[in-house]
Amino acid sequence: MTVPAAARLRAQALRAEIARHDTLYYQLDAPEVPDSEYDRLFRELQALETDYPALMTPDSPTMRVGGEAAQMFASLVHRQPMLSLNNAFDAEELAAFDRRVREVLGLDVVEYAVEPKFDGLAISIVYVNGQLVQAATRGDSERGEDVTANVRTIRAIPLLLDTLSPPPLLEVRGEVLMLKRDFEYLNQQQQSRGGKLFANPRNAAAGSLRQLDSKITAKRPLSFMAYAIGAADPVPPMVTHSAMMDHLASMRLPVASERGVVAGLEGLLGYYQRIGTERPALPYEIDGVVYKVNNLRQQQELGFVSRAPRFALAHKFPAQEALTVIEAIEVQVGRTGVITPVARLNPVFVGGVTVTNATLHNQDEIDRKDIRVGDTVSVRRAGDVIPEVVRVLSDRRPPDSTPYKLLSAINQRCPVCGSHAVRLDDEAAIRCTGGLYCQAQRKQALLHFASRRAMDVEGLGDKLVEQLVDSGLVQRLPDLYRLDLATLTGLDRMGEKSAQNLLDALEQSRRVGLGRFIFALGIRNVGVSTARDLSRHFGTLQALIQADAVALQAVPDVGPVVAESLLQFFAEAHNRDVLEQLCKTREEGGAGIVLNQATISNTNVQTLTGKTFVLTGTLPTLSREEAKEMIENAGGKVVGSVSKKTDYVVVGEEAGSKLDKAQVLGIALLDEDSLHALLQSSF
Repeated sequence: MTVPAAARLRAQALRAEIARHDTLYYQLDAPEVPDSEYDRLFRELQALETDYPALMTPDSPTMRVGGEAAQMFASLVHRQPMLSLNNAFDAEELAAFDRRVREVLGLDVVEYAVEPKFDGLAISIVYVNGQLVQAATRGDSERGEDVTANVRTIRAIPLLLDTLSPPPLLEVRGEVLMLKRDFEYLNQQQQSRGGKLFANPRNAAAGSLRQLDSKITAKRPLSFMAYAIGAADPVPPMVTHSAMMDHLASMRLPVASERGVVAGLEGLLGYYQRIGTERPALPYEIDGVVYKVNNLRQQQELGFVSRAPRFALAHKFPAQEALTVIEAIEVQVGRTGVITPVARLNPVFVGGVTVTNATLHNQDEIDRKDIRVGDTVSVRRAGDVIPEVVRVLSDRRPPDSTPYKLLSAINQRCPVCGSHAVRLDDEAAIRCTGGLYCQAQRKQALLHFASRRAMDVEGLGDKLVEQLVDSGLVQRLPDLYRLDLATLTGLDRMGEKSAQNLLDALEQSRRVGLGRFIFALGIRNVGVSTARDLSRHFGTLQALIQADAVALQAVPDVGPVVAESLLQFFAEAHNRDVLEQLCKTREEGGAGIVLNQATISNTNVQTLTGKTFVLTGTLPTLSREEAKEMIENAGGKVVGSVSKKTDYVVVGEEAGSKLDKAQVLGIALLDEDSLHALLQSSF
């Protein structure tokens, strides 16, 4: 279809006009027309491109609406690494940076380019012959995620560089962010739809950019600020960083209007203080300022150290604080049984987030700061760190306040399961003793129970444990042994073969040495070696349960702390009940775990004491250090060379001359499976 000249000219004019309004709105914060007029221009361009498809170009504003949802982000290798910056947190660290720069350059005073440190998501945008062709996140600095489709929806980023002579290649480095006003508007929309509110502008920007469906990203009010040029062909002929930024701005790429150039340490400190004062009024969130040696040749002379440039530094602002009131103190039980006091606060906006809770850490911290319900406190939040109470304003304390004692507040019982809550002498934390029973510790208990050095249930990993617990299929350890094929295959991402493999692993774990079983219980302060020593000393589980403190401390390396952990664990009726259910036969409704008599008999214990091992080659699943640790925990010794005194050589893939020598000397050879079997018998 032939496109009329009038239509072609009108489409060009509309694209230019819409691009101008995008610049006015997103970069200059000075819109000239209401949204309705902008929408009218946009719809007119859409209509022209619909009537005459030949008018549609890759740089048209209508191409920002987003395409089909992606299954996952592809990985892109950066043309140049996207390095991070070293940080300074005070004037002394800043002075040290300036001194190092001056010493390398041999100058008395250095000129620096200065700019705000945006609190967003670092991005690389590649233009080829002036057209946006690729965009990627920072990732691990060497490669990032391909977010080209999503970046194309951001109206602050030009799809076509505004220049008569576009370079063949230009990589622009910058930050995707969300302006404060847009963040508030987005949350208002979320609230009106009953959706989840975003925590802060940075999280909202990062989450919006990493949507698999670019149509969702297109609906989010994202902005962009350029701060550097990466790869370029040809390299722009500028001699300073500030000139580079002016060059980007001339091509309609947004750059910070608050940027500038200063001289020496005095200029750096003055800029830091000025931006700190202006920070609340800025249209976007920042968490510091960035300094760069302005002269590009001097930047090259300074070079890089590790994964950061020597010529640049991020000067972070102090953690933000605000005053509020503690309305209550509640407790949370963690995955390892630690009971943590948490302050419920009168909501306060601090660090870009409305804060309603703050951790109080433990009783020692509460006592040190004398924190009480009703206190007016200063709350601090820095970055993504959990908010904490910095200090108490005791002059504002209510007259009827009383000191807070965590154990008394919970009546010395775990608020989740009712088990005893105790504080051991060597710890600041207060813990729940219902390790095998407590719902809060359930997932952690299951993962530890199934780990290789415990019951060695292969296939029972984090994701599966999450499903089993969250669905209510496994509430206590014995429930693992009641799972069947139909139940397991009904879970997400669990095929029949994987389900059967797990059932086979559970079946195999029903026969286990006492040492492994004791370790699998996850008793505080009882590691692999201690579990092994306990099994050899007491011989049976029942004897261990009935032992008192004196008997326990008769075991080598078991002192008062370990003995107290054992006593607290076995004193809990919930834990004893779980142990009974684990060891009952299947006919009696139990898990049917059998503690191998050959292992728990004091007279028949097979140990590796005095046995010498040599490791050679690469084992399928164990690293050299892991295999060595396991052998040494069982009493064996690992040496580096094969001799007549060697008892076993553990052989993996690509074994070398040690294998040849072992075969000549007739030394017993073990693969990884044989090693595991030998180690299990040693328990």
